[in-house]
Amino acid sequence: MRCFVTGCAGFIASNLANRLLSDGHTVVGYDNFSTGQQAFLAKAILNPNFSIVRADLLELDTLKSAMQGCEVVYHLAANADVRFGTDNPRRDLDQNTIATYHVLEAMRANGIKKIAFSSTGSVYGEAAVIPTPEDCPFPIQTSLYGASKLAGEGLIAAYCEGFGFQACIFRFVSILGEHYTHGHVFDFYKQLKEHPERLKVLGNGKQRKSYLYIQDCIDAIAVAMERSTAKVNIYNLGTDEYCEVNDSIGWICAAMGVKPTLEYTGGDRGWIGDNPFIFLDTKRIRSLGWNPKLTIRQGVENTVSFLENNPWVFIHR
Repeated sequence: MRCFVTGCAGFIASNLANRLLSDGHTVVGYDNFSTGQQAFLAKAILNPNFSIVRADLLELDTLKSAMQGCEVVYHLAANADVRFGTDNPRRDLDQNTIATYHVLEAMRANGIKKIAFSSTGSVYGEAAVIPTPEDCPFPIQTSLYGASKLAGEGLIAAYCEGFGFQACIFRFVSILGEHYTHGHVFDFYKQLKEHPERLKVLGNGKQRKSYLYIQDCIDAIAVAMERSTAKVNIYNLGTDEYCEVNDSIGWICAAMGVKPTLEYTGGDRGWIGDNPFIFLDTKRIRSLGWNPKLTIRQGVENTVSFLENNPWVFIHR
C-alpha cells in the first residue's frame, strides 16, 4: 500500500516508517522537522519506496497535495510535551487538534478512508478505574495535551460517521526505545552524564507508570490495522505491568554504573497534569493476538543503550 505518515522524522513515526518499508509498502513521510530528526530517516531514505515532504500540517493545501495517491494515513505528528503545556496553550490546540482536522480534510479531499491515530492514555486524566479500560467513565481532563488529543479523537470519530472513514485510535502509555528523545529516561540520563553524583527528581519518585517498548508498539499498530473491523476502533497500548519512577531510576543508574544522591522536589506529581498512576487495561488489543515481547525494565535498558550510542541527540534535541 501507499502509506502517508505524519511526523515521520519523530520517535514513533520513524520506527513505523522503517517497519512499513520493510513490509514492502511505499511510504510518503510528512514532517516540519520542528522536533523530528533527519538522522532517524537515514535507513528509510535509502529505500526507493520512501519520500519525505518537509512541511507543516497547518499548511492545508500543501498537505492535500502531498497526500495524493495514498491509501492509508498514519497520523503521529503532535506536540507531546505535556509538562510545558500551560506555558503555551495554543501549541496543543494547533499541533494536535487543528492539525488532526487538517489531516482529516486532506484525506477527504483525496478519497482516503483509513487512518491510524496516536492518542494517549492521558485522555483518562486521573482515572478512577485501574487498570483503566477503553470504555471507563471519562474524568475531568488534567492536561492540555490530553484534552487536545481527546478532541482529535472526537473529530476522527465524527469523520468516520459522517464520511465513511475507518479509524484505529491508539491510547499509548509512554513509549521507550530507539529514536527516543523525550521523557524521563532522556532527562535522567542527561542529568547523570552532566553530574553523575546527583539526580533531581520531580515529585516524590513514587509515581506509578506503565511503559511500552517501541517495537512492541509498532507490532500492535500493525495487528490492529490488519484485523480491526469496526468503524471506530480504540485500543489501549501498554504492558501488563507498571513501575515506580524510583524503580526506573534504579535501572537507569545500574545501566550507567552510577550511584547518585536523589534530590526530590516533593509531592505526588512532577507537574500540572502529571498523573501519579497510569496503568491501562490492554485486553482489547491482546484479543487480536498481540502481546508485548519486552518488559518495562528491558525497554528502559534498551533506551539507555540507544542514548549511550547516540550522544548527538542531546545536541540536536
